[in-house]
Amino acid sequence: MKKTRYVYAMFMAFALVLVVANGCSVSYSFNGASIDYSKTKTIQINDFPIRSSYVWGPMAPMFNNALKDQYANHTRLVQVKRNGDIKIEGEITQYTQRNKSVSSEGYSAQTELSITVNVRYTNNVNHKEDFERQFTASQTYETTQSLNAVQEELVTQIIDDLVDQIFNATVANW
Repeated sequence: MKKTRYVYAMFMAFALVLVVANGCSVSYSFNGASIDYSKTKTIQINDFPIRSSYVWGPMAPMFNNALKDQYANHTRLVQVKRNGDIKIEGEITQYTQRNKSVSSEGYSAQTELSITVNVRYTNNVNHKEDFERQFTASQTYETTQSLNAVQEELVTQIIDDLVDQIFNATVANW
């Protein structure tokens, strides 16, 4: 008899936990996106052409793919070719390198490679969030290395930084 009461009490406690847990819902987003999916369902990301005087050929496709992948992997937005609830477009405006530091002999010791993109963000659900802004990211390398030797790795790191900045400014509301 005691065992039956114990089993019944445990069953009731478990049922109570299920009822309470079913009535509550907590939503966490570990990627930082804060999108109301009931209103915003699609995104249009146009390719960013290069408008810089100094160019590295693979840079534009690398950037465009990384940007589209970020939204595909971290949101539930469906990517469309036109008429998206959100529209992201722009151009790569600068691809530059400059001396970052000088050695004691007066020669360049480090060089900074940077990329700047101009982004136009249109939120067709809430036009108060629209903006046009420039984003810049850079990486430094030792001048003893040639740009050709480190370019792909540095551009990949710079693009990752730029894509994170754009994502945070557009859908993460940071």
